[in-house]
Formats: sequence, C-alpha cells, structure tokens
Amino acid sequence: MQLDVLTRLNAERVARRAAILVTDLDGGAQRVVCEAEIAADPLADLLARRLASGRSGVAEVEGRQLFLTVQAPPVRLVIVGAVHISQALGPMATALDLAVTVIDPRTAFATPERFPGIDLVGAWPDEALGAAVPVLDRYCAVAALTHDPKIDDPALAAALRAECFYIGALGSKKTHAARVARIAAAGFAPEAIGRIAAPIGLNIGAISPAEIAVSILAEIVAALRTPRDRAAP
Repeated sequence: MQLDVLTRLNAERVARRAAILVTDLDGGAQRVVCEAEIAADPLADLLARRLASGRSGVAEVEGRQLFLTVQAPPVRLVIVGAVHISQALGPMATALDLAVTVIDPRTAFATPERFPGIDLVGAWPDEALGAAVPVLDRYCAVAALTHDPKIDDPALAAALRAECFYIGALGSKKTHAARVARIAAAGFAPEAIGRIAAPIGLNIGAISPAEIAVSILAEIVAALRTPRDRAAP
C-alpha cells in the first residue's frame, strides 16, 4: 500500500469518517473513496451498498476484479433516560457491538447496579453531549426515552444537528406532535424534524420493556444497513 493511500485512510479513521479502499486485483492499483465522495464516484451504487453492509469483499466491474475494503467508524448508541426500556436495550445493543452510553441527570436511576458494564453519564444532555460523552456524528444513534421534554428535547436537537443516522423518541403520536412543535420553535426545519422516528421502534406490537427494546434495536439496524445519501452536508 502506498504511503499516500495509507495516510488518507488513517486521516478518515481518526475523523470518524467512512472510506472504501478500492484495489484492482488485476493490476494492483489502489484508490481511496471517502464517504463524501461516493455519490459522485462511477461505482456509487456498489460502494453505497458495500458501506451500508459494512462488509469488505470482491466485486467484478466491467470484467475487472476489484477488492473493496470497507473502513467504517464503530457505531455508537446514546440512550437518553435510565428507564426500564434502557435496561433491556443496553445489553442487546452491546451484543451487536454497539458502543452504548446512557445519559440521565437523575443519578438515582443511572446507577451501575441497574446498568452493569454500561457507560453512564449523570448529566443533562445539553451538558453531556460533546463533553462527557463522545461527540455525536453520522455514525451515532440516539434514543430518547424519558418522556421528559427537559431531558429528551436537547438530546434530539443535538442529534439533528449532528445528522445522526438514527434518531428515535418514545411517546404517543399526540406526545410527538407537541414535541414537533417545540423543536420547530427552536428553529429546525420540517425535513430535519421528520427524521425523528416516533413513536420509536418498529411496529411489532411490543408491550414489555424488553419487547420495546427489540423493536428499537431492529429499527436502528434497519437504518444502519440501508444505503443513504453519502454526500457531505
């Protein structure tokens, strides 16, 4: 691998931006396609699908064998609210290799006893995000689960600004309508607000906290594995 190729890959890794190394197996030529460049690349559809799958592998293009090495940042899940659903969701997400953080200023709920092995941040989301926890980005999912606008709304606003790949919020359609009005009043466009999945989770008839956690995690995986517009904002 040439030094300039390795340098570019390392720069993208440090910045938590995805990239794909395209290697021509016939001639050995290599090039790096950064996430923001995929939409304009001649192999755009193929690269987008590979990036969404997270899997490297061989592809044949116009009779040539290419090896596509996918480099994607580790996915993070920020759960806002140390509630019963969070207690089920955290271990499930960890089992899928998501890096999980739970944020809740109510430190009586956000305890190691209730969340063993989970990173806990006992602070308000507007204070925690970008400081005590890693900065949100396009490889983060945010699930707001408290039903308390003072806690959920700042987290949702931060997730929208960061263009997180998944943003979900607990609550009924009536609750979400009020939430939409508040977030719109804070200056967010309808297109951005429309990215919030609410009521959160796939509609599988979930009732118990564990079932709701399953529906949320399934929705997160679906969002992660669906090719999206990779152009930089």
